[in-house]
Amino acid sequence: MQNVYANAYDDGPDWPRPPSCLMASQLKLPPDGARVTVAGLVILRQRPGTAKGVIFLTLEDETGVVNIIVWRKLYERFRRAVIAGRMLRVTGRIQNHGDVIHVVSEVIEDISPMLDQLLATANPPEAEALSSNSQTG
Repeated sequence: MQNVYANAYDDGPDWPRPPSCLMASQLKLPPDGARVTVAGLVILRQRPGTAKGVIFLTLEDETGVVNIIVWRKLYERFRRAVIAGRMLRVTGRIQNHGDVIHVVSEVIEDISPMLDQLLATANPPEAEALSSNSQTG
């Protein structure tokens, strides 16, 4: 079994490797250019006219936000996920310039159906049945 925390760099700290997701708060751990996977709710989509087709996404997880860069060719390949996804998993390369960290996307997956699973876990049918019975009884 592959250790997803195995460190390919001898001089840096360990961090979760794809397909395991890195939390926003951990983005400073991998070195510039490292391949990582992140996931979160899409809170912003930007396609500035001056950016020559580049799209900028901002994802939010429970620890913070992640800035994603989507190049035009990649956008064409993952268009549906970029436009319609409410929750995305993105694999790409870390671009670390001082305090600004981006993930340059390589693969974008729409994992929005997982939101429904979260709601089902938060409100199991038995709990809903119990709460409705207590209100009527």
